[in-house]
Amino acid sequence: MSLVGLSCFLALYPVTSRSTLAPHRARFKEREKALRRVPAHISEFAPVSEPLALPICASVSQPEALVTPDPLLPVQDKDMNVRVSFIVGTDGYVHSAFILNSGGPDEDEVVLRAVRFWRYRPALCNGVPTDYEARVRFSVR
Repeated sequence: MSLVGLSCFLALYPVTSRSTLAPHRARFKEREKALRRVPAHISEFAPVSEPLALPICASVSQPEALVTPDPLLPVQDKDMNVRVSFIVGTDGYVHSAFILNSGGPDEDEVVLRAVRFWRYRPALCNGVPTDYEARVRFSVR
């Protein structure tokens, strides 16, 4: 594109000034204030075994959290508690996440979306990766 063509293009389509972007920043700050408190999470783990099979593990290690960011919840109720259960697979990914105690449909969806992206170092049974059940409780600090 030539310099003349570029100048004609810029003359026809003016560049948006920074002052017109300010309302977007204001809305972002309002949303940021609405996220008053970040929920804390507490994890519990239990081995998942095959039906009617007795797991024999001389050396057991629980899953180790690698990436577990807390969900950002717009909390109106200070007594909110959400419990979720899921399987930490042998690949370290979260599988079969579901809500045990609901905090409301919107809060449940945000929690499930966040938990599905969590990553773990898998549990080991005699040095072999194994599935482990996890239960996590989110509560407002």
